[in-house]
Amino acid sequence: MKTVPLTRTQRIRKRIRRWLRPPRRLRFSRGGWFFTGGSVLLGLAAMGTGNNLLFLLLGGMLGFITLSGVLSEQMVRRLEIRRRVPRATAGEPARITYEIRNGNRRLSAYSIEAGEDGMAGRGWTPVIAPQSTGAARAENVWPARGVVPLETIVVSTSFPFGLFVKERDMDLAGEVVVWPRTDRPVREPRPSGERVRSSGESMSGAAGARGEYRGLRPYRSGDDPRDVHWRTTARVGHPVVREYERDRSRALWLCLDLLSVDDELGEAAVEIAAALAARASRRGESFGLATQDARVRPAGGAAQLERVLDALARAELRADAPRLDPPVPPRSACW
Repeated sequence: MKTVPLTRTQRIRKRIRRWLRPPRRLRFSRGGWFFTGGSVLLGLAAMGTGNNLLFLLLGGMLGFITLSGVLSEQMVRRLEIRRRVPRATAGEPARITYEIRNGNRRLSAYSIEAGEDGMAGRGWTPVIAPQSTGAARAENVWPARGVVPLETIVVSTSFPFGLFVKERDMDLAGEVVVWPRTDRPVREPRPSGERVRSSGESMSGAAGARGEYRGLRPYRSGDDPRDVHWRTTARVGHPVVREYERDRSRALWLCLDLLSVDDELGEAAVEIAAALAARASRRGESFGLATQDARVRPAGGAAQLERVLDALARAELRADAPRLDPPVPPRSACW
């Protein structure tokens, strides 16, 4: 998934829709439909019979409707909101946190919901005291990686009687960067040719491509079957593999070519790069990323993994991408 610039016609249509959409809206709940329908029927019966008791009941029901509209407007009128965007991964739930401040000096705000316009997730907080701040967390799932623009937050309340839902639009620009999946099974990268020492990068004893023998460890998904130590495997009853050290001057470069005419294959390549980066981070290795649009210098740690995943989330696969210029000679690259 990627963000696509809107055409001039689409921008005009969007502005018209927003202009026609009122900033305040009132929706009927299921109970509200029954209550309003009952009020209409009661009014018809009162006018048909002239019964004073029916008129009194009709007045009370109309008073409930009026009071509901006035109080719900007071709940959402003086709210201020801030959005905290999560680190999201494709296909996994992520929560957007809304910090809601009640600017009213006398009245508390009750039963406040907040969520993004066009998204199903809604967060709820029961009460926010005057001049205080509450938090609501909305959970959403984005099925594919990319950058999701956020424009409008919808704040609503069903206070006091649950008959109607008062909604208010609050414009607040932002975006959610959705990382690609990192759980795709991948094999161990192997040098494609002669092992060439890369200058300027340092590595200390991290497990990776073949170097000096380091020891034995349990088999993990993606390990090369040639590294299985069969004698130890037979003795302990589960697969055990040999582990080697990388050269101290080597770093893992992940080169992702954005030239793609098949979206499915292209997205699979992005997920493979993300899985390799996540595995390198878990092992404490130094790794970097190179694409036609971005280059992340090799480093290690969780912060480096976040930088690489951010770059992969923003990568735009296209059929007219220029030729990728790898940062290392092809004979020293791993495939």
